[in-house]
Amino acid sequence: MTAALAHAQPHGAGTRRVSVARVYRFELVKLVSQWRIRLLVLACWIAPALFVAAVGQQSTLPVDTLFGRWMHATGWAGPLVMLGFAGTWALPLLTSVVAGDVFAAEDRLGTWRHLLVAVRSPRRIFAAKAFASLTVLLLLVAGLACSSAAGGVVAVGSRPLVGLDGHLLTSADAAVKVLLAWVCVLAPTLALAGIGLLGSVALGRSPMGLLLPVLVALAMQLAQMMPLPVAVRLALPSYAFIAWNGLFTGPAQLAPLLIGIGVSLAWAVLATALAYLLFLRRDFTNLSYDGSGRRAVTVGVLPLVGLVAMTVAVLTTSITATATATGSGIGQEKVQSSVATAFAHLYRMQTEQLHRPAVTEAQLRATATCNKGSLQVAAQGPGNDWRCVVSWHLPGVQAAGQAVYQLDVTPDGRFMADGDGPKEVNGYFLVRTPEGDAPNPLWQFDGNVELVSTSKG
Repeated sequence: MTAALAHAQPHGAGTRRVSVARVYRFELVKLVSQWRIRLLVLACWIAPALFVAAVGQQSTLPVDTLFGRWMHATGWAGPLVMLGFAGTWALPLLTSVVAGDVFAAEDRLGTWRHLLVAVRSPRRIFAAKAFASLTVLLLLVAGLACSSAAGGVVAVGSRPLVGLDGHLLTSADAAVKVLLAWVCVLAPTLALAGIGLLGSVALGRSPMGLLLPVLVALAMQLAQMMPLPVAVRLALPSYAFIAWNGLFTGPAQLAPLLIGIGVSLAWAVLATALAYLLFLRRDFTNLSYDGSGRRAVTVGVLPLVGLVAMTVAVLTTSITATATATGSGIGQEKVQSSVATAFAHLYRMQTEQLHRPAVTEAQLRATATCNKGSLQVAAQGPGNDWRCVVSWHLPGVQAAGQAVYQLDVTPDGRFMADGDGPKEVNGYFLVRTPEGDAPNPLWQFDGNVELVSTSKG
């Protein structure tokens, strides 16, 4: 390694520092030369395509996964299913393997002194290693996105996609929004990468440095499953792994998404800056350095906790001032509006599939009345005891139609509606589509409640 870096220097420049670009290339070659990195790159560029194509050909679909019920209908549902899996498991693991080990590997091999003699600048070494790990992570994320999209389109086809409010996205719109969704999760991935760099610097050869991004991601995922106040939920970078859902509604629910991206980038900057400060203060003459638990807590954990507290305070003040959300952010009016909108769009789709006279959403005038548990229970917050009665009107028909749905609303705002009658409206039966037989679109559908609105109401 020292010989390679020395060869990169101009002849007779024994005291000249190697440029960041040359050290970056060297660090990138070191990362890509590792068999586990090569294996990950290969897996990320091949496995998602095979998985999406295989699931798309199965008779049963992962309907409990967002967009999973549409994997037979369009190839653009596959990369979104993969995105949900990646945000929960794949991306935290990838950041651990890449960013969580980029500094610790030098501790295990005992090569810090050789590297410092060749480069003569800890600052350049840190920058090169950080950029090299970022490059590999971008390559892995791009592989997941491109591979899953290719597998879905080849196996099923580039067809329109049903959004989370029931409206139909054209193939071109679906492709653009799928790409944007994958781009949006780069922000929380960078946050986990910053945590990985911090753990790799602060904990040295300790395996905890390698596991830190996974453990932090798991803790934040568990927090997202709890009925937390909306300000606390948005203050965690893990929400950006979920907030891309808002891209698939009309109009797009951008407020939570932008907040999640901003919070994630703040975490990425702070964690990377802390790792940089710790790296510059490190004593490289100690060959048995195994990290400092006390320093990791005081310099690493406490600033991040402080960032969460400050973010919660700012978001609470902002949300209170605009009155766009209270408590969990899931209120009766929001649920009713989301269910009615999705029903109207899907009713129009069902009408077209059954070759009935065309009807518009404005003509339907769909409304929903939703309660939670019973009339004695406040209709707000997550739970699987929501019950909605949807009413609509058909042109030339005086009597209003009604349909009942049971809702399971998760803490992050996603809901799954299950038809509970009448059977001819939202029961299970097959309808004939140009792509083949498909379940009644009004039988079961997914939706999204915007936790933080852009304006009152």
